[in-house]
Amino acid sequence: MSHIVEKIRGIYAITPDAPINLDHIKKIIIGHNIGILQYRRKTASNATKLNEANQLRQLCLQHHTLFIINDDINLAQKISADGVHLGKDDNSIATARTQLGTDAIIGVSCYNKIDLAINAQHQGASYVAFGALFPSSTKPNAPHCSLDILTQAKNILHIPIVGIGGINFDNQEQALTAGCHSVAMIDALFK
Repeated sequence: MSHIVEKIRGIYAITPDAPINLDHIKKIIIGHNIGILQYRRKTASNATKLNEANQLRQLCLQHHTLFIINDDINLAQKISADGVHLGKDDNSIATARTQLGTDAIIGVSCYNKIDLAINAQHQGASYVAFGALFPSSTKPNAPHCSLDILTQAKNILHIPIVGIGGINFDNQEQALTAGCHSVAMIDALFK
């Protein structure tokens, strides 16, 4: 597990909810030394998601990048993804662990709540995500998470912390200094 935790550093790339552009994603992985990529597609058919996820899985294998599926444990299992990221309305960590196995990476959104992160860690999450740290165009109504919460969480948790929400190349250092091991970016990479 330690080699996995080491990859949850720097930029955590999340695909936008749009048809994938493999060449563009490959340039991002190489250009920004991406250690972890999350496929986040809400508005496509299951067949499209399966096809795109398979292509991204192969790309990530070629570049030694961890590949995470957002929300969909079944898709993660079908394509042998490295893991899944769960939100508050998704399946439990225990369900994901049972279905994906002991080596799977399971990330959990904790929004701005340290108690959710402590609970996720206790249940076996591989990492937790806090946000939105900054105003976000992807989720404009997401609850705000202060940088102070990150600092508090870093002093309590022993699993990696991912910051998300409005992070770009200008403000990423604030999130990392506050306590994030990794910073998630969508717009800053893909727009």
